[in-house]
Amino acid sequence: MGDVLAGIHATWEFDTDSVLIRFERGIRTPKLLQSLRERRIPHAALSSVTLTPGKRDTVVLRVVPRPGADPLLEAAAGQLKEGCDPYRLVLPAERELLAEYYADELRSCLGTAPDEPADRFLVSAPEAPMQFKAYDGRAAFDGERVSFRWFWTGASSAKWKAGDQTYRVSELAGIEWRSPEALDGCLRLVPRAAVPADHRTGGSLGDLHGPQTPGLEAAGIAVNGASATVSRVPADQDPAAVLFGLGYGPVHESLPFAAAVLESVRRTQSAPAVPAPALVNAGRRDPADIAERIHHLGELHQAGLVTDDEYSAKKAQLLAEL
Repeated sequence: MGDVLAGIHATWEFDTDSVLIRFERGIRTPKLLQSLRERRIPHAALSSVTLTPGKRDTVVLRVVPRPGADPLLEAAAGQLKEGCDPYRLVLPAERELLAEYYADELRSCLGTAPDEPADRFLVSAPEAPMQFKAYDGRAAFDGERVSFRWFWTGASSAKWKAGDQTYRVSELAGIEWRSPEALDGCLRLVPRAAVPADHRTGGSLGDLHGPQTPGLEAAGIAVNGASATVSRVPADQDPAAVLFGLGYGPVHESLPFAAAVLESVRRTQSAPAVPAPALVNAGRRDPADIAERIHHLGELHQAGLVTDDEYSAKKAQLLAEL
């Protein structure tokens, strides 16, 4: 095709094997779409194409992706509002005939089994590194590790006792993203069953979680391949989760973050196992980071939030990591 169709908030450029969607940066464009900037959608990722009447003399051209083709929609698990749907193009009603032409062209490009789930992600996730500010901590992702650094003003004593967390994507089966627009908004990491001991807390990710729970996708949890356990611990007490709130973990920051983590988890599970090279002092940590955590631990101890025995044991554990 090779043509361009400009609509409200976005422009679609039609190529021989894909559609390039560019989102506007205007003040009226939803922040999620602005943060995505542009996305290339292969025809192989599409399930169907619709053209329906919109509001106030508009028509809506929408492509429907195949299940499992887009990590962003897998992470969102149906929680996106209509206006934030990156697969909708709103056009003035007078362009209906033109929109119908492109809809027909796209339908002719669909595969022989467009309704079958994709066996891999066909649409690229936002790229790491990335981070966002949650209510009780800052979440960061460098492409290989997810880290949570707790805030003194928001984190629970349970999270302070556990300390700042870092999880390798190889330890994860997926993520749970609950929209910040809901009362229970959070980003929770879903560990693989029986994962190795966490090198920072001295325990297993699985120690914090209950038995395997069926129907994870229906609960808003995106998982891949490996068996998973879903935490029974409330998000404010779970070191594998960060809380959202008013102004914290907004959709345009936390959802692309969740999609990037999910895509990395899928890629890690699909890659052949390669023995990791031995690294000198691989278990050692930054002394400044250790000192800061001991300082925060001391504040918790003085505030009466940890006992003398807990303080001594945790301090010894931190010093052993030097």
